Amino acid sequence: MEGFNPTNPLIAQADLSILLEVNSPRYADARDHVARFAELVKSPEHIHTYQISPLSLWNAAASGMTAEEIVEAIREFARYPVPENVFIEIREQVSRYGRLRLLKEGEGLVLESADEETMERILRTRKVQPFLGERLGDRRIAVDPNNRGLLKQALIKEKLPVEDLAGYVEGEALEVEIAEETSNGKDFHLREYQSDAANIFYAAGGVKGGSGVLVLPCGAGKTVIGIATLARVKQKTLILTTNITALRQWIDELIDKTTLTAEDIGEYSGEKKDIRPVTVSTYQLLTYRKSKSGEFAHMDLFNHENWGLIIYDEVHMLPAPVFRTVANIQARRRLGLTATLVREDGCEDDVFSLIGPKKFDMPWKQLETQGWIATAHCIEIRIPLPSAIKVEYAVADQREQFRMASENPAKIAVIHRLIERHRGDNIMIIGQYLDQLDKLAEEFKAPIITGKTPNKEREDIYRRFKTKEIKLIIVSKVANFAIDLPDANVAIQVSGTYGSRQEEAQRLGRVLRPKGQGIENVAHFYSIVSRGTKEQEFAMNRQMFLTQQGYSYKIEFEELPEKDEVSGQGSPAGGRKS
Repeated sequence: MEGFNPTNPLIAQADLSILLEVNSPRYADARDHVARFAELVKSPEHIHTYQISPLSLWNAAASGMTAEEIVEAIREFARYPVPENVFIEIREQVSRYGRLRLLKEGEGLVLESADEETMERILRTRKVQPFLGERLGDRRIAVDPNNRGLLKQALIKEKLPVEDLAGYVEGEALEVEIAEETSNGKDFHLREYQSDAANIFYAAGGVKGGSGVLVLPCGAGKTVIGIATLARVKQKTLILTTNITALRQWIDELIDKTTLTAEDIGEYSGEKKDIRPVTVSTYQLLTYRKSKSGEFAHMDLFNHENWGLIIYDEVHMLPAPVFRTVANIQARRRLGLTATLVREDGCEDDVFSLIGPKKFDMPWKQLETQGWIATAHCIEIRIPLPSAIKVEYAVADQREQFRMASENPAKIAVIHRLIERHRGDNIMIIGQYLDQLDKLAEEFKAPIITGKTPNKEREDIYRRFKTKEIKLIIVSKVANFAIDLPDANVAIQVSGTYGSRQEEAQRLGRVLRPKGQGIENVAHFYSIVSRGTKEQEFAMNRQMFLTQQGYSYKIEFEELPEKDEVSGQGSPAGGRKS
């Protein structure tokens, strides 16, 4: 048995869970190592729990970690002797990635196994059999190229990840380079990690590159990495993102930071249907259909042109219907960009098998230390429900309890104090419920952006906020994804989507873009939560994401304000123009 070090923070358990003691002086180093191969599942104040899973180990292997590197990391930080089965399972699961390889042979594909035992298991698996062709030997079997994605999807459900080395068809050539200066005359250069991420994905055009997910925090320039990848592939490209605002920001960035012109870039949206050498569309449009049983009218966009690269922005938001189409286009290069691999629907393995495994992961705190994103102060403010609401809350069902707690009118007084505390800063109030947001817009005389806000008006509000004409805006969940507001440095979250960790990631990301040097490069992220309610229960799950990224989460308690403040009649802060 190995010895132990009582000052170390890590306790590995036989069920493949890992406990990390937050107060240990080696906690931060241990967390940065563990987060590469395990998933955070609980993060109370003193002990954080991570879980090693097959998928977390396959992603680690795909990003370049070896089993021995994982084992040594656990040994280095372990407080007590590690159960031997932990190391056995790590070595077994890591060895599975690459045990099955998909190769191109002539006009077809071949699934090749490293051992006969695995091949025999595959042949006897009913859900895999429909996607297999003629057996070619003890460890090889033919695969129809049309079944490439479906086979990988079926095999990963059997805990058999496939390393896809079958390569890609070449799309229509595209002349494009990274611009040396932006449209306003400023010098432009890729940051080192942005260039590294694009190079790792492209892999010099070889079969080991061309499909996978790059994980970077909001504000790290994922759009720029997508552009850098496009410039390496140099082929006709389809870009999919979350909404029309993000679509147009992609177009602006492409024009600003590449040699492409506006004529080279097409917008494929509800308003326009232009297909160009680089075409940008939205998941919303692709999944549009007139009725629940109707056909997806625009899904054929994937096959409409000879695409050489498809970029999935915010890939954790990829709608389920798109997975079915992605399974049929495995011969195209596929790049996923995201701040978190967490999906609330549990379909992480579909992203792994159909878009590709994680190829690059840049820790948030590392970028913060280097000054590429702002230092974040995360604070949860807990307030009680007013007495007038408590009885109604007690007899409501769980969904209604969550909404009542989220719309707690006592939050208004807290917002007043936060706005006063940050007078002169650029503030976003973010929420889930439109009635609540409408009241706040009226209370603070601030512009509001919801799903119903016309695109022209929405873009005008964003412009006025970026130019500091207005210092306070109120946004619904439409601002969760792919919105570039580089000068926002305060976010006040008044309500959210249950325990969504991906939403927490995106909302924090709205204020993480770098602000300047030293004391100026600081962001504040507040969540106002009703104490002792369903909202607080879900908030604990949302906090896990921030903890996983290395942020401390301070909790403050406030008592109920005076009656006139609860009703929202405190002194107004207004929309405050600078």
